[in-house]
Amino acid sequence: MAPKTPRGLLRTLIAPALALGATVSLASAPAHAAVWNSCDQWGNTTLGGYTLYNNIWGSGAGSQCVWANSATNWGVWADHPNTGGIKSYPSAKKVINKPVSSLSSLTSSYRVTVPSAGAYNTSYDIWDTDHDYEIMLWVNHNGAVGPLGTAQGTVSLGGHTWNVYKGNNGANEVFSFLRTSDSTSGTVNILPVLKWIKDTKGWMGDETIGDVQFGYEITSSAGGLDFRTDNLTVSGG
Repeated sequence: MAPKTPRGLLRTLIAPALALGATVSLASAPAHAAVWNSCDQWGNTTLGGYTLYNNIWGSGAGSQCVWANSATNWGVWADHPNTGGIKSYPSAKKVINKPVSSLSSLTSSYRVTVPSAGAYNTSYDIWDTDHDYEIMLWVNHNGAVGPLGTAQGTVSLGGHTWNVYKGNNGANEVFSFLRTSDSTSGTVNILPVLKWIKDTKGWMGDETIGDVQFGYEITSSAGGLDFRTDNLTVSGG
């Protein structure tokens, strides 16, 4: 089940309360010829207009290190125990800060290499500036993971077909779109998804989209697994 608190900088502020009792060792990840790497729980950097986060926010976490060759080519080595509950969301963030009605386009292309073991999802996480609404787009998932809320049917939007879920975690509304078949590469036209939520369903108003994040919600990766973002671009405005 997806966590229900904003990731990135906001999660960095609130997650210590969520992560009480977490044990995060700083074991070294496999070597990468990277321009930046970090095994720190809240390690982050800005490269080429994106902010990268290690973001080990969940309780009971193990070791995790993030590396980056560039803003759009980065990866994670994670060794989290085979227990329930999301441990981390290593991710890259692109700031948008425009109302849905003012966006002329918002697209993203991705290409990832993910393990066949472990429990995780590869997902976009999109937030409004007030953090009232969280929109997740799962492009693949593995193991015992699932979205919050109740099923709302299937819809084809933005070049993909999704199973849609709607829920509330007590702090914000959560709309989860799970691709009906796993994908490790593709292009998502995000704007039609936002307009469908706003105009077709009326689930939110003309919210200002704060940022688009892309990364890996990792529940378990016992023994150490690699998650690699071979390419990522977010564009539009």
